[in-house]
Amino acid sequence: MKQVAPLRYGVIFKKAFCDPEIFTAFVRDMIGVTIEIDHVEIEKEFAPPIGRVQSRSDLFAQDVRNRVIVIILHEHHAYHYDRFMHRHIAALVEQVANAEDYRPPMKVFTIVVLTSGDRHKRDVSVTDFAPRDMQGNALRETPHKVLYLCPKYVSDDTPEQYREWLLAIRDTLDGEVEETDYHLPEIQKLFDHIEKDSVSPEERARMFDEHGQELLQDEKFAEGEKQKAIETARKMKTKGYDTDEIADLTGLSVEEINAIDD
Repeated sequence: MKQVAPLRYGVIFKKAFCDPEIFTAFVRDMIGVTIEIDHVEIEKEFAPPIGRVQSRSDLFAQDVRNRVIVIILHEHHAYHYDRFMHRHIAALVEQVANAEDYRPPMKVFTIVVLTSGDRHKRDVSVTDFAPRDMQGNALRETPHKVLYLCPKYVSDDTPEQYREWLLAIRDTLDGEVEETDYHLPEIQKLFDHIEKDSVSPEERARMFDEHGQELLQDEKFAEGEKQKAIETARKMKTKGYDTDEIADLTGLSVEEINAIDD
């Protein structure tokens, strides 16, 4: 067993995947594209901002020769799909030269890794921008793609090209891995990058900061969900639902429902 820093922390995820060899191998297996790069940018921003939001990509690489841009986003939480899409589209819009030519010269692939899971509970899902006719035939236009990966839900049914990477990411989350379970050399290199003894004091401090922010975000999200449940229960009470039905549908306790003003 090897002691590692969990990939659930953004600082550790970037430490591992900013290695060009690991990055290109991950891209190769996740989206089936071979890219040639010698550098991965961390926290790439577009200047000026696209729209009214400053978009930031955790990891960004472009293969000029093959005209491909790949973005990797790491997210603790599972409720930011609009944010993912904005970051993907920003990389497309930023390439538009002028009003006479809207075609981005480079294809854009975005890979989103949700280390805390996802409310849809899918291991792999895709937003494919390629238009198709009514028979499902691709028109070979706008080949851009967003791929969502949730290591928490990897199973025996997960396609093989994704499975070993997702298992490896999930395996790190408890702080130790059995490295002999993995065969890809790039995954072995990833484990070496995040070995516990290799984490610097600065990186460890950022891990603690992230942990505190994560707890705060989770608390705010829970409060928001609780308030939604209360509002739903209030509407159900006014429509005559009985308390047991409201409790089943909202997850609130009988005491909490009785305390809600009609």
